[in-house]
Parts: sequence; C-alpha cells; structure tokens
Amino acid sequence: MTTRICRSLLLFLVLAPLLPGLAEAQSGLPDASALASQNLRGYNHMFIAYFIAWAMILGWVVSIARRLGRVEKALKSE
Repeated sequence: MTTRICRSLLLFLVLAPLLPGLAEAQSGLPDASALASQNLRGYNHMFIAYFIAWAMILGWVVSIARRLGRVEKALKSE
C-alpha cells in the first residue's frame, strides 16, 4: 500500500510542473472567423498518404484472415 502511495506522489510531482503550461496553451484560442476562413487544400498529400496507409493495413488484415482460414481448413482435414 505504501509503494502505491509513493508512486502516486512521485507521478504527481513529475506531472505537476506541466499543468500550468497546459492551462496557458488553452487560453490563446483564435476567433471563429479566422478558423472559418482556413481550407485544407494544402493537405492533399496527407489525405493520400493516410488513404494508402489504411489501404495497406486493411490489405494486411485481409491477407492474415485468408491465411488463417487456410490453416484452419488444413487442420480440419487432418
């Protein structure tokens, strides 16, 4: 029980200096009109990259599922 209290206290002491910085980071929000005037045209390459990454992950999952199905089928036939 005392080690749990010591760990909690240590965690608090480590994270406590970060809390004022987080509060200050939230105070400088831009006005709504500035946000509304922004567009995402410059980020087309990022959208394409994320699409390719997700397509590769989906392909990998499908590949694993097909191989697992073949292994299960082989084990059932034995």
